[in-house]
Amino acid sequence: MMLDWKQSEHALSHIEVIGYDQNKPVSVNGGAEGLRCIGIGTDAAVFYYSGTPDFAYKVYSDKALEKKRTEAEIYERLEGSPYFARCYGSGSNYLVLSYEQGITLYDCLLQGVRVPEQAIQDVEAAREFVRERNLNPRDIHLKNILLQEGRAKVLDVSEYGKEGNDHRWEHLVWSYKRFYPLIAGSRVPAWILETVSNWYNRIDSTTFSIEDFSKRVSSLFLGDRK
Repeated sequence: MMLDWKQSEHALSHIEVIGYDQNKPVSVNGGAEGLRCIGIGTDAAVFYYSGTPDFAYKVYSDKALEKKRTEAEIYERLEGSPYFARCYGSGSNYLVLSYEQGITLYDCLLQGVRVPEQAIQDVEAAREFVRERNLNPRDIHLKNILLQEGRAKVLDVSEYGKEGNDHRWEHLVWSYKRFYPLIAGSRVPAWILETVSNWYNRIDSTTFSIEDFSKRVSSLFLGDRK
């Protein structure tokens, strides 16, 4: 296995991931044949290399190398769970993860793919597994949950070492049970999803009401359908 993923090092050496302050997504400079960026975050970018199709490479910016070490330790503690990617090793600025096929729950909404309740139950089981490993299942949202043949796999464990509950998953479950049945199987325009995301990211947690927020979102959907 190690020899397989080592084949990617030459390609990875041709890209640079640049980090920024204020939680801004990284940017990527450079490129190599067969190397494709499949994800962008605030600390790292994720790449697929055609020469090693079983792996994905999470490449960190210079600002986030300490987070790479922390995340590697988290993956080690989560080893054995079917709900997370596997970490096979690391390079100077990257982690080697199992390449996970599927579409995110965010893309399910865009494409009108139904999200089964089994996927929600899988994430609940994944969160319980995380707690059993004395970690904290934070930052679980539509863009870091994959749907794989009706089952869920959770991506990005980078915040599991932090304290506090951001309530993102609880709010998604609430919305799934009360709001999702109204739109299940329908394609949701990207501008609506991004608007809802922007609203959510600007909320004041001290005064937030999921019921009031849901009414605001419902008005947005109804307005679009008129």
